[in-house]
Amino acid sequence: MRPDEFDLPTNGGALRISRWPGASGEASGKPVIAAHGITANAFSFGSLADELAGRVDLIAPDLRGRAASGKVGGPYGLATHADDLVALMDHLGIGQATIVGHSMGAFVAVFAAVRHPQRVKSVLLVDGGVSFGPLPPDTDVDAVLEAVIGPAIRRLQMTFETEQSYVDFWRAHPSLRDEWSPWLEAYALRDFDGNRSACNIEAIRADGHDILVNEETNTAYKHLTCPAKMLWAERGMLDEPTGLYNESNVPPALNPGKVNGVNHYTIVASRRGASAIAEQLLALL
Repeated sequence: MRPDEFDLPTNGGALRISRWPGASGEASGKPVIAAHGITANAFSFGSLADELAGRVDLIAPDLRGRAASGKVGGPYGLATHADDLVALMDHLGIGQATIVGHSMGAFVAVFAAVRHPQRVKSVLLVDGGVSFGPLPPDTDVDAVLEAVIGPAIRRLQMTFETEQSYVDFWRAHPSLRDEWSPWLEAYALRDFDGNRSACNIEAIRADGHDILVNEETNTAYKHLTCPAKMLWAERGMLDEPTGLYNESNVPPALNPGKVNGVNHYTIVASRRGASAIAEQLLALL
């Protein structure tokens, strides 16, 4: 089911919001805000919306500098994203919500919960939100981003002649080609801005700095006071056998759970991954 869409005014422009409304009555009082990954967009949660099937009110922004919010100005960084989520709640009259975040969005979810503890009921972190260890303040963020998410960064610098050529590029991605779906095609097209990705590279750099170097944001999970759960993918960003997280680097306090048979992308994009997320979300609620 395609979401309803609306714009949220902010100091940098209008954020585009996707909303999959809950079924009348059943989802009353069950708002869930979803925060996507560093070069992703709201449609990464389309499969999750299908799995939830109206049991919650699922609301996902295109974060600043991405997709339909690609031209929204700064300041960028995780604090701004966290504040934008609360502004979204204010706009909708939501006093308190659960936040689910994937990859960078998991860091946003944690920081929102620490920065606005009265507004966040619980958080579900999906293959993100936990620091990989401290880096020096003078770290070359571009170099580290290239090492960690190189293919995604290179995509931002590429041009494409047609929408179909962009979809074909995505469809060949080693993590996605075996799980291709209508939602993934919609996700790719949402990111296409005429001849290239709509992602703003300055937003990517600022958010990458907060994830990699800023101790306040990348260790915020240590200061959570609300219920929290972490799910991590068995496989990596390019479908490598080893994922970003494992039993040795996920904090026991986050009640971590491994999702087998998925990688960093398909933990949200596939039916198997979305089902695992939906199950844990409903348990948190």
